[in-house]
Amino acid sequence: MIAVTGWGHVVLGEGGTDGECDPRPYLRERKSRKYMGLQDDMAVVAAGRALEAAGLGRDLGERAGLFLSVGHIPFRSEDIDPVLAASVEDGRFSMARFSDGGYQQAHPLLTFRCLPNMPAYHVSACFDVQGPYLVTYPGAAQLYAALEEACIALEAGAVDVALVGGVAHHRNFLVEHHFGRVVPPVEAARLRDAGAMLLLETGGHAAARGARVRARLVEQSAVYAPFDPRERLPEHREQVLGSDIELPWGDALLGAASLPAALSALGASGRTRRIGHRLWGRDGVVARSDWDVGDA
Repeated sequence: MIAVTGWGHVVLGEGGTDGECDPRPYLRERKSRKYMGLQDDMAVVAAGRALEAAGLGRDLGERAGLFLSVGHIPFRSEDIDPVLAASVEDGRFSMARFSDGGYQQAHPLLTFRCLPNMPAYHVSACFDVQGPYLVTYPGAAQLYAALEEACIALEAGAVDVALVGGVAHHRNFLVEHHFGRVVPPVEAARLRDAGAMLLLETGGHAAARGARVRARLVEQSAVYAPFDPRERLPEHREQVLGSDIELPWGDALLGAASLPAALSALGASGRTRRIGHRLWGRDGVVARSDWDVGDA
């Protein structure tokens, strides 16, 4: 039995659960803050909240794993505008000008804030996660790949606890531009910045340390449904079944954070019920999971 003993989430913007996201209480080194982007902030805060809910400290060690799905690479227009301005010649982008110095107009730390593996690094560094890890990108369906790997590691005894989650920085010009081009397009108003984590253990390990079991994974599956992009493009769809409580963010898109954020938010009510999650991804992945939410 795979048990959820902790969860935490951050959702920013209208309908969100947080006005801001401040990771500083969880940082081992305050100076590492300058290397962090919003995805890093949300991943660290969500992981910290999940560990607090699970009654675990900050020193997880070799018997802890991290399995994370990270959203599309974010970029703010104020970061790229100086690069573009120095790379244009006669009204057109010039690779020569870009190579001669245009790229140097970007802030030296910008790369650290955009790299999609950095949320995993900061979570590992803040909470001393030394066990196996997986980072996958960028859609909501990829969270299921992380979940499956975590369950395999737990059942094989490779780890005692597993942080599983997703994070997505949606509200920036590059990601909004991407979603405006997909078919059918997604309005920027439906996008939210979000991060969410689950702390998973086997039922036996949770019982041995006297942990409160907040939910159980009943079943999960993810399959690829082939499609011909010349004929049709799959549309993203999600459903959360079995709850009469509306999620605070409504039908807004949280990307890879959607499933753990929904469990974390719905579980806060303390009611026992079966929660189902159904997902049809743009990448052709069809995924589902069922969870018994409530105290053991």
